[in-house]
Amino acid sequence: MNANFLVVFSAVLLASVRPSSSSLEPYDLLYDEAVRAFYSGDYGDVVRIMEEALSSHTGLLHSRVRCRLRCQDQHPFSDTVSELGFFGVVLRRAACMDSCIEEDIGVQSLHKVSEDVVQDFNRRVPYNYLQMAYLKLKQPEKAAAAAHTYFQANPEHVEMSQNLEQYKDQQGLQEDHFVDREARPHQRSFSEAMNLYERGDYVGASRLFEEALVEYYKADVACRALCQGPHQFEDHDHLRYRYSLYEVISDHFTQVLHCEHECVRDLATRPGRLSPMENYLPLHYDYLQYSYFKMERMDEALQCALTYLLFHEGDEFMTENVDYYTEVLGHGGAPREEAARYLRRHKQELELLLVGSQTMGVNFTDGNYWSSSGGRDNSTRIPSGTDGGMEYVPVAEQQKNNASVAASQPLKEGGPLLHDDVQLVYNSAELNGTQRVLLDHVLTEEQCAELQEMAQVVTQEGDGYNGRASPHTPNEKFEGATVLRALQYAHEGRVSMKSARLFYDASEQVRSIIASYFKINSTLHFTYTHLVCRTAITGKQEHRSDLSHPIHADNCQLDPDARECWKVNQRLAHRDYSALLYLNGDFKGGEFIFAKMDAKTVTATIKPKCGRMVAFSSGKENPHGVKGVTEGQRCALALWFTLDPNFKENDRLKAAEIIHSLDTQSVLTHGLDINPKDEL
Repeated sequence: MNANFLVVFSAVLLASVRPSSSSLEPYDLLYDEAVRAFYSGDYGDVVRIMEEALSSHTGLLHSRVRCRLRCQDQHPFSDTVSELGFFGVVLRRAACMDSCIEEDIGVQSLHKVSEDVVQDFNRRVPYNYLQMAYLKLKQPEKAAAAAHTYFQANPEHVEMSQNLEQYKDQQGLQEDHFVDREARPHQRSFSEAMNLYERGDYVGASRLFEEALVEYYKADVACRALCQGPHQFEDHDHLRYRYSLYEVISDHFTQVLHCEHECVRDLATRPGRLSPMENYLPLHYDYLQYSYFKMERMDEALQCALTYLLFHEGDEFMTENVDYYTEVLGHGGAPREEAARYLRRHKQELELLLVGSQTMGVNFTDGNYWSSSGGRDNSTRIPSGTDGGMEYVPVAEQQKNNASVAASQPLKEGGPLLHDDVQLVYNSAELNGTQRVLLDHVLTEEQCAELQEMAQVVTQEGDGYNGRASPHTPNEKFEGATVLRALQYAHEGRVSMKSARLFYDASEQVRSIIASYFKINSTLHFTYTHLVCRTAITGKQEHRSDLSHPIHADNCQLDPDARECWKVNQRLAHRDYSALLYLNGDFKGGEFIFAKMDAKTVTATIKPKCGRMVAFSSGKENPHGVKGVTEGQRCALALWFTLDPNFKENDRLKAAEIIHSLDTQSVLTHGLDINPKDEL
């Protein structure tokens, strides 16, 4: 680790961390006492003790960081020139740590907290108790803040989502009451900067992006300090092993180093999310270089562009931006030193991790920490002066590593619908978006009725969601079936072959319409075909405010706070086009909605009915969801398509073989090659 780098940020961090009181009580004991008070109905004690538990937990973390950084500064390795000198520093640091921690937190220094309690605090469970207690004590402002804090780390919690909607409707509660009490400063500054950037306030955005960078590097120092605790490689029994001195040191050092190396992911991961925001740290420099360009501060723009290239050497568009800035300024520049030091250390860590993991026989694979598939998607361009003309080039419009084949396809629409009865209702512009279309009369009333009747037989609860009957909301039951299952049931005589064939043919018709209307020049492959029904559960619809399917995008993970969509799920990233073909409209609710990337602002609402079809490209340009089905059953064919032949739907390929057999009449002699016991 670079000594100057550590000293600078250690000093900044130490100045911002208040030492804990020596009377600090173990937070798990306080937590247990507060939970008991909650179930006994003593809500005043719940608030008092739970707030103390949260304060104790924070104080413990701050003390560990402060003590470890202080002991590192007091006993540096820089002057050690011998083995005894090295171990002398180690022993003095250990003694310093024991003394510092005991002085700071007293009895808690020896107290061991169970893993269950640690996880509860990581998941912010104490705030769930707090919001209910504050509500009972008629303190809605504090209840709203606690509820918001809990929900940030538990976005799937439907009941808390409903509570928040009710808080927002209460008179007297303002937007500034909904604060995240556990917000990480670097992420908060980045989100606020993004909001200003999107509004065109580049001065304010640049100030907050710079603030986010300062907070990021401070958080990195703290994260690394917290890594210097006990560790254990999975599958290693550390109670009985007989390693030599240097093997033991190598073992523990490798574990600590791995933890420190992974701080990159930790600092880029929002509460409640499993995956980090892609390209997180480099994006700060990308947004800054464009903001400074808009502010006509070309020196800073050049510096930030060069810094971005440290993470993505040779990036085509950023390199062109550097050329432009250099030509305008008449001189070159240099990247920021803090990022250069950061990356040098990152590279050195990787080299040591590979050696250490091999020594201990532990597999280690370095992740793609700076994946450029997460990028600033901005259509604004800067003029390139490299050829003396006015050619326009994108400013760091990232080449997506994980982008599907659709990314190379030009955005087109308006091709023929191929079927005389199909009627164009709205195009992209009329739906307030891009690459989206609404059509009617894709199916007749008789065909809708036939498919809906078949759905009552072939669909199964939780199909496609590991059997979970209510995967999106506890207020509805979800059922589904693939084309292959429909054909299997037809073979068994449980539904008519005519109905199963209609399912197959209707989905083929959807594919041909999409390929033609969006003027797709390459083959469009099915990647998933699903007959789905959502049914309102009686008795669970009163005061309902949740969605049947939350706002999402089909090929990336929507991040409303960052206004981004991250390619983190390779199982879905290949999806290029999506479609829904509705079978009925005799239910309440269930409207399809397009939204902006904030997952709040609705841009278009579509009421389902028989034969109506909505189709759209599957990326972040088309966030969408479904309003709650509050009465009756809503059925549709849900279809996803890809331009990548490597992701063809296997069930679809088998179904196509069966249809081909039917068409050639070979099925009469050979039968259907389907195992009725297949788990589809």
